[in-house]
Amino acid sequence: MSGTDTGTKSAGAESLAREMATALDSANCDDVLVLDVRELSQVTDYIVLGSGTSDRQMHTAGEKAEEKAEARGEKLFRQHADAASTWVLLDFVDVVVHIFEPNTRAHFDLEMLWGDAPRIPWSPARKAGQNAAKAP
Repeated sequence: MSGTDTGTKSAGAESLAREMATALDSANCDDVLVLDVRELSQVTDYIVLGSGTSDRQMHTAGEKAEEKAEARGEKLFRQHADAASTWVLLDFVDVVVHIFEPNTRAHFDLEMLWGDAPRIPWSPARKAGQNAAKAP
């Protein structure tokens, strides 16, 4: 693969990660963040984290993320939800999305595990929507 192909792949993965963060935000997830783990992981390029307050909200957030990915032509490689509905995982290979119940997120503490990973800025859907609604 040429350097250009790698750069294009990386740009596409980063764009997908940002869209996944926006999808979680639009489903009212809290503490959404995107971690760039390209230099730290051999498995994925970006990790998206978000917290939900109920199993219903977490599954809705996962569905919104999957719909956004499908609209981009991205395929979901694997999806998993634990039996207690405290963790939903969406694996798009280059981007992995974790939606946690807050206590489960604190327990696994992926932010600490990937503490050396740069955080990628993204545009919150709720804030953008609120600002648009306030415009004259």
